Amino acid sequence: MTESARGRPEIPRQQQLWVEEPAPRRRMPDPVRRAAVRAVLILSLTIIQAMVAFLSTLTGSWLAFPMVLSSVASTVAATWSVLDVWVTRQVWNQRNGVVSMPSSSARRLRRERRRARRAARSGQRDGARIGRRSPDRGLSRA
Repeated sequence: MTESARGRPEIPRQQQLWVEEPAPRRRMPDPVRRAAVRAVLILSLTIIQAMVAFLSTLTGSWLAFPMVLSSVASTVAATWSVLDVWVTRQVWNQRNGVVSMPSSSARRLRRERRRARRAARSGQRDGARIGRRSPDRGLSRA
């Protein structure tokens, strides 16, 4: 350790202060993201509406009853919008599939294992065909 200008021992840094890391998840597909934004907006408006209904009920305002009714309707709409996000995500995954990009080494190993299994199966089939043939029987009876 070296001494700094103030007389304190200086600890050498081993890594940088700020390290960029890749995002842990891929970006959501556009239709799913649109549905999620819609759901968040509807949910936030529903919460605001419920709060206004609650406060107007406490104050005894004439606005309380219509706000309670509209809050119930908004709750149904918010539930529907959350279900819409889930359904949109499922549909997108079903139509477009999950994009998977394994590394080339994993792909190569999988390919080699597949070839070995195919060779073993074809060897078993050839052995089974040869075993079924009787030795006194020729290729044709003509």
